[in-house]
Amino acid sequence: MISLRKLLGKDDKFFDLLEAGAEEARASVDLFANYLKKIAAGDSIAGTLDNFITTRRKEKRIRHTMTEELSRTFVTPLEREDIEALSFALYRIPKQVEKIVERLSIYPGRVPHTAFERQAELMLQAAEAVAFMVKQLRGGTNIEKIREANDRLQYAEGEADKVMLSLLKELYHGPYEAKELVILQELYELVEQAVDRCRNAGNIVVQIVLKHS
Repeated sequence: MISLRKLLGKDDKFFDLLEAGAEEARASVDLFANYLKKIAAGDSIAGTLDNFITTRRKEKRIRHTMTEELSRTFVTPLEREDIEALSFALYRIPKQVEKIVERLSIYPGRVPHTAFERQAELMLQAAEAVAFMVKQLRGGTNIEKIREANDRLQYAEGEADKVMLSLLKELYHGPYEAKELVILQELYELVEQAVDRCRNAGNIVVQIVLKHS
């Protein structure tokens, strides 16, 4: 077991903010999965984008608060950069998800929701793994738990790559017009990048833990 509490001082505010950031990241991915379900069911998605914007803004406020707290706290050794890096990595997840929904909302054709379903599932697995890993930083953690969660995260990222390749193969061999092919390819890549954002955040957590194990 290792303790990170001493590294960040006695105040739990840094853990609170990191956990809140991880939860908002997970919430944005969950919103995306529900968004696809609404499309599949033919339900109205009016105002849906506002939910993603709200989540991203919450994450941004959390990040700004983190920056302010870091500037006010003197007992922050080398881990200051790690905290800032993790906070930024978490912010990029809902920002990426918002971008995906923005593009989908202006897509002129019928959204191929089934093509995104597996990707959305992998996004959620990755985001949940990140949220779990971040929570383990509070007080102390077992490196094995972090490694197990990171394995789940890496698996989701690897599967997302496979799904991406499969979707591209279908695009290249399917009856798609050039314009539609380019648009769908970009959308698929944006979703895959969201999984990559989760992987990046997880990698930072692993680096923090390994540095002080």
